[in-house]
Amino acid sequence: MNPHAKLVSSMSLLLGTTITISSNHWMMAWTGLEINTLAIIPLISKSHHPRAIEAAIKYFLVQAAASALVLFSSMTNAWSTGQWDITHLHHPASSLLLTTAIAMKLGLVPFHFWFPEVLQGSSLTTALLLSTMMKFPPITILFLTSHSLNPTLMTSMALASAMLGGWMGLNQTQIRKILAFSSISHLGWMAIIIIYSPKLTLLTFYLYSMMTATVFLTLNTTKTLNLSTMMTSWTKAPVLNATLMLALLSLAGLPPLTGFLPKWLIIQELTKQDMTSTATIIAMLSLLGLFFYLRLAYYSTITLPPNSTNHMKQWHMNKPANTSIAILTSMSILLLPLSPMIMTTI
Repeated sequence: MNPHAKLVSSMSLLLGTTITISSNHWMMAWTGLEINTLAIIPLISKSHHPRAIEAAIKYFLVQAAASALVLFSSMTNAWSTGQWDITHLHHPASSLLLTTAIAMKLGLVPFHFWFPEVLQGSSLTTALLLSTMMKFPPITILFLTSHSLNPTLMTSMALASAMLGGWMGLNQTQIRKILAFSSISHLGWMAIIIIYSPKLTLLTFYLYSMMTATVFLTLNTTKTLNLSTMMTSWTKAPVLNATLMLALLSLAGLPPLTGFLPKWLIIQELTKQDMTSTATIIAMLSLLGLFFYLRLAYYSTITLPPNSTNHMKQWHMNKPANTSIAILTSMSILLLPLSPMIMTTI
């Protein structure tokens, strides 16, 4: 891809995200979302592979439909209340339409079908952007309108996302699809608590983005795209693969690691809201995700490839590991002891 085109796309992504997260007016938020959508499409289709072009078209169609719903929702709300302020979302139909639009933009169940396909058609770096940065503006809009959302609808969509994200990830062999379903599952955790503790949703999103960035950047360094190549990647960078295992287990939410913190806080908050049964269900559904994270961790560090010929085993990489990966890995694994300090921000 042309460096100038890449620079323009990257700057437009930053601009669109900044406009949306800093706006109070519906039209400005919508403008930022549109800039984001148009900026990421060249990055998705940069390889000119038919699957990448297909992914870009799918992404454009879904995002265009969601943006139209955002406009329709804000106009309906302005028609009935006379307010264009994002925080003044008081019309029930507008709230329902907005929830649908944001669910489409995020990939929440039942509007999740596009997300695994688009991630599979993108490169690992673009998939990282789609999984983290592109989800920040819609989550910000949910954060600003959290007081107006329907609790029953959000809880239903959240539980369905946690269940389907775990279930569909079980039989995948492509790592990008596994991480797409992992993202859907994590979005379920974020959506279930958005009404009761919006700041906790943002904290969960920040920690999820950090752990996902660690996994994607590590996979990008070892050039791993599916489970069969993951089995041979341990010879390229043994230490990096060992830390990848810990990052994956952190993403699963196992106790000594960073990923346990948001799950623990969300279950605690749901219990405070007298939603013990919901907390129990979503905690049980996280076991589905734990299974495929354990499978990825097992493949990355413990399993030897079935073919014992030497040409499959590439020896150590010449280039040193990236500093950003080292920092992200450390934070993805070791932040749990800092939880008292982190909890003061909520």
